[in-house]
Amino acid sequence: EGEALRRIGESAELFDDHSPLQLGVTGRHQGLPFRLVGRLQWRYPQGSWNEWHLLFDSAEGAPPRAAWLSEDNGAHVLSFDQPPLADAPPAEALQVGERRLLDGQAWSVASVQQAMLAAAEGELPRPPRLGATVTLADLRGPQGEVATLDYGEPAQPQWSIGRAVSLAELALAGLREDAEQTLGVQGLACPSCGTALRPTLASTRAISCPQCQAVVDISQGVGADLAHYAQNNSGPGGLTPQIPLGRTGRLALGAEGPLDWQVVGYQERCDLPAADDEEQTQTFWREYLLYHRTAGFAFLVDAEDGWSWMRPLTGAPVATLGGARWQDRVFRERYRYDAKVTWVQGEFYWQVQREERAEVTDYDGPAGARLSREKTAAEVTWSLGQVLEVKMVAEAFRLDPASRAALGRDAAPLSGLGGSLGSASGGSASVGSGLSQGAVVLIVVILVMIAMARCDGDDCDEVKASFGASSAEYQQCQRNRSSSGTRTSGGSYGGYSSGGGHK
Repeated sequence: EGEALRRIGESAELFDDHSPLQLGVTGRHQGLPFRLVGRLQWRYPQGSWNEWHLLFDSAEGAPPRAAWLSEDNGAHVLSFDQPPLADAPPAEALQVGERRLLDGQAWSVASVQQAMLAAAEGELPRPPRLGATVTLADLRGPQGEVATLDYGEPAQPQWSIGRAVSLAELALAGLREDAEQTLGVQGLACPSCGTALRPTLASTRAISCPQCQAVVDISQGVGADLAHYAQNNSGPGGLTPQIPLGRTGRLALGAEGPLDWQVVGYQERCDLPAADDEEQTQTFWREYLLYHRTAGFAFLVDAEDGWSWMRPLTGAPVATLGGARWQDRVFRERYRYDAKVTWVQGEFYWQVQREERAEVTDYDGPAGARLSREKTAAEVTWSLGQVLEVKMVAEAFRLDPASRAALGRDAAPLSGLGGSLGSASGGSASVGSGLSQGAVVLIVVILVMIAMARCDGDDCDEVKASFGASSAEYQQCQRNRSSSGTRTSGGSYGGYSSGGGHK
């Protein structure tokens, strides 16, 4: 206060989340150098996250400009404090998924949650209210913007706006190079069977036990009493990922170009047929969680109509009649369905819940682009991606001939979109080799009908030979062996959703 110092309390011990960031790290944004000088650590029911306070270098005599670097869905957002809003709505008036006009702009409410400021360190722009529980509302804009309303002072909430950034583009120096290795040697015992578990990622919130298949929650720290639950295998004989956990493959999954992505998690999901639809059977698909140290996370999806990749978006596309618009691309709605998680393996950057469910809407875009919206009770998450040729998946992860044959399908003939398709090399693939696209689609439809008929009979050997014993198709055939019904048209293929919402 002026030139006088006043003790205001003691900070709780920081939870060591093995983040590669630390005080003193330097970087550049839009040509301006900055330094990390402080940190806030927030806790909420699903885990914790950091907000790093940074200061930009300034001209002589001018105060340095402050900003915040925070975690968001496995990525990072750089945001700046704004003047308080004159028309800020009360926290209880905000509903997840609704659109709000704030500060002259339309925003989509992504989440409204209670969080506690657990600890702090370094230099901060205002005294931290340690131990206080506040309401935080996250909002998303149509151009990738992220806004936050912090209701620590309900009468005048703090308002900040930012955008997604990658750690690579910030040219950071002074990172904790030992962060991942330190976590890798810090083992813990499975609370179900005692098997040693060794999380390898700093951002891991849940990990599955390779021995008893229990899902263990480590979102509150590896030293806490670990919550866990047993899971029953959703298919006969045991499901195993067709791409082994830990395998690294080089793929172009975004603007960064080809990168080495590691498979760190695997989950099987299914759609939930409507209660009044007795004929529709469940459709299963698989999602591989991929990780890159500076690019974050991506999902590699294996569904009935082929392979694709998806990455969570920071912003929120604008809903249109029968579709959605993201920046300069228009997408048409393809499926709307409820989905749940049935089986997981590996590590996840969100707290995996038993029977985790979401309302999913999938969209098709130009040149094989795909868009997906997932809504849970707590959050709305959008993801953007592209169809991917099965050949590129097999080559990127160096699969043997038997494993390649089990991959089964390619999305290209069913896309109906023409143009180029995403690939590991950034190249393109065209539909048809002497056949019209319509003929190709007709042939594929006939083959699918034959496969479905075989699934409805007593013999799934042909499906097993075509897709492999680990495939979702073979597992579904086994489940439906005694069923006489078939899928109704318009049912969901599942297949390119993002894994659910999470901070």
